Amino acid sequence: MHATIWHNPDCATSRKTLAILQATEGITVDIIEYRKQPFDRTTLVQLCADAGLTPREALRTRGSPAEELGLIEGASADRILDAMVAHPILLERPFVRTDKGVRLCRPQEKVLEIL
Repeated sequence: MHATIWHNPDCATSRKTLAILQATEGITVDIIEYRKQPFDRTTLVQLCADAGLTPREALRTRGSPAEELGLIEGASADRILDAMVAHPILLERPFVRTDKGVRLCRPQEKVLEIL
């Protein structure tokens, strides 16, 4: 099985999710550090859709500039997506894609649903 993780090495949940992937036999993992290789809008829209999330549900509000950017109340999905593309730190993490689907792995055990 192949997995792709959109990873933030400064995030404990992201590190724990990556550790689960790396410890699972038979899985090859591609690691995309999304702060160094930011999302394009199309990929971000697809990840949210495949994970069954709206952009608002994927928005990281804690430890991000979401409030300062006016994204907490009343912002449209398009505005949130544009902000996430411009400021990748606004995206909750980590997202993981396998052959079985996409999950926002918060908590990290959610990755087990797609292994």
